[in-house]
Amino acid sequence: MADTARSQVVLVTGASSGIGAEVARLFVERGHTVYGTSRTPESVANPVRGVNYVALDNADYGSAAECAQKIGVVDILINNAGESQAGALEDTSMDAIEKLFAVNVFGPIALTKAVLPGMRERGRGTVVMVGSMLSSFPVAFRSNYAATKSALKAFAFATRREVAPYGVRMISVEPGTIATGIGDRRSIHIGDSSPYREEYETLSAATRSNEDAGIDATTMARVIVDAALAENPKPFYAKGNQAGIVFLLRRLMPRQLILDMTARKHGLRKVRV
Repeated sequence: MADTARSQVVLVTGASSGIGAEVARLFVERGHTVYGTSRTPESVANPVRGVNYVALDNADYGSAAECAQKIGVVDILINNAGESQAGALEDTSMDAIEKLFAVNVFGPIALTKAVLPGMRERGRGTVVMVGSMLSSFPVAFRSNYAATKSALKAFAFATRREVAPYGVRMISVEPGTIATGIGDRRSIHIGDSSPYREEYETLSAATRSNEDAGIDATTMARVIVDAALAENPKPFYAKGNQAGIVFLLRRLMPRQLILDMTARKHGLRKVRV
């Protein structure tokens, strides 16, 4: 198992803003050597003091190998970078869906593959996949995004046992609604005359309200950092949206009722077909 008390080399993707920036800052505060990725490191608006910024484009799998080679030893990888997407499935092109999976799923997997041999050879390492509670509580008009986060979670769960004999820990973390301004950067796919537009606008307004009232990035970052440094980390962590209660309800209540509750949380009425 990893020696969590020693100073470690940490690679945090998407470290230029939001959760990633806060995760990088906390690791620096705890005495670790931190690398943070950005597509354009030289243009990071508010660089975190003590973070070494390196280039990474999640959609370019070759850049994952280049990033890992440039850093060398990586003890902890935080796969945080990703893209948010919303809209009607009918109105979303396959190109947009494939790009989302490239950024949110295949990119993190490529980077994990790039650092895994070194971790295995050293007999220690930690990989954290930062997902979303939309994976566990999916809602209409977020199907593609939820699917990418579900893929990350399944990848982490399945790979956990695969790499455990070599001292490598795989962890999945699901943030709930976070007040990071991600709604301003979300790609939207809804036609002007789409039959889904009215309900999408209802969901969009509720999502904006929920995000404005969400937990702050620092609170979520502490969960991620504590999980990565834990002596015996759990396979799964969640924070936000009253995670303890809603995950208990998810285990006890019928799935359709949970889906209805999630829809109502986003302003959508119950519909039976």
